[in-house]
Amino acid sequence: MKNILVLGAGLVSRPGVRYMLEQDNLFVTVASRTVSKAEALVEGYNNGKAIELNVNNADELVALIKSHDIVISLLPWIHHVKVAELCLEHNTHMATTSYVSEGMNAINQEVKDKGLLFLNEIGVDPGIDHMSAMKIIDEIHDEGGKILHFYSYCGGLPAPDDNDNPFGYKFSWSPKGVVLASRNSAKFLENGDVVDIEGKNLFLNSREENVEGLGMYEIYPNRDSLPYKDIYGLKDALTVMRGTYRNLGWCRTLKAIVDIGLVDDTVRPELCCKSYKAVMETLIGKSDNLKHATANKLNINIDSDVIERFEWLGLFSDDVAPNRDNYLDILSDLLQEKLFFKEGEKDMIILQHKFTVENKDGSQDFITSTLIDYGIPHGDSSMARTVSLPLAIGVTMMANGKINLTGVQIPNMKEIYEPVLDELENLNIKMVEKRTPIN
Repeated sequence: MKNILVLGAGLVSRPGVRYMLEQDNLFVTVASRTVSKAEALVEGYNNGKAIELNVNNADELVALIKSHDIVISLLPWIHHVKVAELCLEHNTHMATTSYVSEGMNAINQEVKDKGLLFLNEIGVDPGIDHMSAMKIIDEIHDEGGKILHFYSYCGGLPAPDDNDNPFGYKFSWSPKGVVLASRNSAKFLENGDVVDIEGKNLFLNSREENVEGLGMYEIYPNRDSLPYKDIYGLKDALTVMRGTYRNLGWCRTLKAIVDIGLVDDTVRPELCCKSYKAVMETLIGKSDNLKHATANKLNINIDSDVIERFEWLGLFSDDVAPNRDNYLDILSDLLQEKLFFKEGEKDMIILQHKFTVENKDGSQDFITSTLIDYGIPHGDSSMARTVSLPLAIGVTMMANGKINLTGVQIPNMKEIYEPVLDELENLNIKMVEKRTPIN
């Protein structure tokens, strides 16, 4: 029996932990600062155990890592490298759903030298996006074709029936993480030209697109897409762009939030215990009409939907803001309070790849590969399922010796993506492919 250690028991962990607990040859220990969350995940299973752990307690963390075969880090990404270095030291395999950081990549050779596998980016985005894209890319190349244009978009949103607030968004993971993403720069290749976007201009570069069966959505570019030309083997591609789906109006609203200064995390003790109105006045200046002053500062109309969203959120109110010492935390707490999934509501994941393909005979096809997945009312969210189930499947494969790789890896190889995608389809998480000739 293989011993699996799961560090963290947060919002996305349950489906994956339960999947592993259903395996006869795995014993799963869930370690969390809040032990009650870990206990809920393993309840009813004899091959599961919950323990309390403060990840900053190095001695306890080392003892746990030494006694397990594979460590799964579902901790905030800032802890992954520390966990990885301990796994390396104590000859333990590792898996995460997070992007490979510079620190993680730096230990790649040492991980290889020890014959270990550190499998990263095996969630939904990153994760299912890599695997489903590579499936088609490899098929096209095997047919002797070329991929000329590649777009890949993903977003976690409220299901249309439960999309009932002006932001068109509800949080199924950390609000702070979503807001911080608004500061990311972006880079992609389109029609042979490199497009480089500063973080402050991220939301000025949105576009709208129809998703069949759902309607129109906004898309903004997601980080640096250029490395995927090599990672995915897209040597002939004139376009390589990855992006994020949001409901209409999100981008101009987040741009306004950035421009006002509400994503600044500089410590400012004077913000503590103020009203939202007073917090806004520290950014806008005191005014007899804060709404008008905010609109003027943003150079938008007072009846703009952005101002309506600010007002709905409560930013102009006399309500007392959370006792926080920076704008980012105040905003994140407010978003968590207002943009939440009520009991029984469903979230939705949209993931779509678009390929323009030149076939061996010179003809061209347009291919889409689309996942539309919904959360289960009163059950697991789609975000939790699509993040943690690929991870759990990958770890189960590692435990069973089904992945013959070492080093720091992502799931862009056939020996990983093919069985993981097949098992996800068994769990009703499926990409639907369509291929249309281009006249």
